[in-house]
Amino acid sequence: MSPRRRRNRRGSQTLGYLVLLAVLALVWYQGKIPGIPQPDVVLPKLKNVVTFIPDAQTIGTFIPQVQSPEPTLAGSGAGIGQRTKSSNCVAANAMPDSACTPGAIFPEATKAQICTPGYSSQVRDVSESLEEDVYAEYGILSHEPGQYEVDHHISLELGGSNDIANLWPEPAEPRPGFHEKDKVENYLHDQVCSGAMSLQEAQSLIANNWLEVYQSMPK
Repeated sequence: MSPRRRRNRRGSQTLGYLVLLAVLALVWYQGKIPGIPQPDVVLPKLKNVVTFIPDAQTIGTFIPQVQSPEPTLAGSGAGIGQRTKSSNCVAANAMPDSACTPGAIFPEATKAQICTPGYSSQVRDVSESLEEDVYAEYGILSHEPGQYEVDHHISLELGGSNDIANLWPEPAEPRPGFHEKDKVENYLHDQVCSGAMSLQEAQSLIANNWLEVYQSMPK
């Protein structure tokens, strides 16, 4: 007999055995084989088994949960006041024009976030074209390096946003100018992070009159 015919014969025998086992199992399950314990004896609880279909909440308890990252703070932010002008803006007494730059914040920003090192650089997003728009609104057509700084009226480290309603060209001179305001921003940031004042209070102080804070804070 050729090897191929032997393999075919063995395959047919195997298939026959499987069919026979399947028939015997079916007959046994139906309780038609005398002298062999019935299925109800061998599997007494089989007929009482309730199909378990887990819901999403149950499945979730078996799957490791990955904590969602902190939301990225982006977008225009929320305004502190109403922006009513976008041209002919005039700064006075070291303060921006409140009609053009009332201030704006990231409403999602929390104390924990702004007190995390590197937060300000992470959320800073002021393009060169946006800076040009800021200068144009205040009628500044040209300037020397270091003469002005496109400043966040409510600083990033206090939850301020990158919206144009929160940006203005702050001069270095006359003093106090943007160098002194930077000190106020750092001071208020320290006050918030130490728990001495709330983030909302610090935002209000710097938006309404940072000069008062500068004059009263420890030098």
